[in-house]
Amino acid sequence: MTDVISARRSLYEDEHEMLRETARSFADKHAAPHAERWRAEGKVDRELFEEAARAGILGFNIPEEYGGAGVTDYRFNAVIGEEFSRHRATDALMAVTLSNDIVVPYFTDLTDEAQKARWLPGIAAGELVVAVAMTEPGTGSDLAGIATTAVRDGDDYVVNGSKVFISNGQNADLVVTAVRTGPDRHGGISLLVIEADGPGFSRGRNLEKIGLHAQDTSELYFHDMRVPVANRLGAEGAGFDALMRNLPQERISIAANAVASIEGVLERTLDYVRERKAFGRPIGTFQNTRFQLAEMVTTARVGRAYLDDLLARHSRGELTAVDAASAKFWATEHYVDIVGRCLQLHGAYGYMLEYRIAHDYLDSRITTIYGGTTEIMKEIVGRDLGL
Repeated sequence: MTDVISARRSLYEDEHEMLRETARSFADKHAAPHAERWRAEGKVDRELFEEAARAGILGFNIPEEYGGAGVTDYRFNAVIGEEFSRHRATDALMAVTLSNDIVVPYFTDLTDEAQKARWLPGIAAGELVVAVAMTEPGTGSDLAGIATTAVRDGDDYVVNGSKVFISNGQNADLVVTAVRTGPDRHGGISLLVIEADGPGFSRGRNLEKIGLHAQDTSELYFHDMRVPVANRLGAEGAGFDALMRNLPQERISIAANAVASIEGVLERTLDYVRERKAFGRPIGTFQNTRFQLAEMVTTARVGRAYLDDLLARHSRGELTAVDAASAKFWATEHYVDIVGRCLQLHGAYGYMLEYRIAHDYLDSRITTIYGGTTEIMKEIVGRDLGL
């Protein structure tokens, strides 16, 4: 990233920058050559997870005794997310950041020793692909309204229901699934790890989206599926609190990646306006172009300072749910706005899929929706104000 977009940062140390180089090299070698095929097929090859594990960028927060690096400093996650967000294969690489930032914490933080021994070595090696299934066709952002049931029957739960919009759903071997084990809206929710090779589990279609085409997004179905009680994460009825505990990290991850994406879009747009000519001179020399980019680069610099402060707080264990909600809606709304403005500066070429800005435009739109919509984020912040 050039200093034109963002000034020198104090968030990272030498070891973080070394990982940055590793992440960039990994993306160039293992994702870029397959990016177009994966977009056409709607998902990545499972080998991507194994290669990421060998490179040390998958499951590095898993304890060493289970095959990980035991790294708990979230700044390492952020470095990988930044590099992948700027890369041309970002939609494919999201499969890795999703695992690290959103799903793996359920397996490291909520499992007992027996569960850790069963699952963590395979996850750390990239042999077990993981996903989390919360959303249902009728619930959206209302997590307390889930209807998928898990009825206790001896040493098993019998699970019936469905989930939708599940990232990594086509490849997943282990799915952390929110189920209803009781009538209470919040206290009746539990988390089960559902193994995808079990009878009664089926995958629906890989959903067609307007963007992020290499990141599979699936429907999942459970029909009289017997899931051992030993697969429950934490106590029965503790699922809602566990989901709320992990959501701030998911949201700060989305926000940080949005700011990195803004920086990447602006770098590429600056290159374009310096080279593209109209009326006999580069379009970057026109006052409107300069003013537009001056505004957007300033927004990126403000966002970088804001997110770096929050990432530092998160690494110290000080990030609040309100902090994460604020960052999530601020960063993603600006990301969508800036991508649209940069596309306008590309003119008709911006509407052509051969240009990266067109893919940025399509990919950016989901960021204000997944992980909690902008409206829900504002509700969280507004309630914290006593309103």
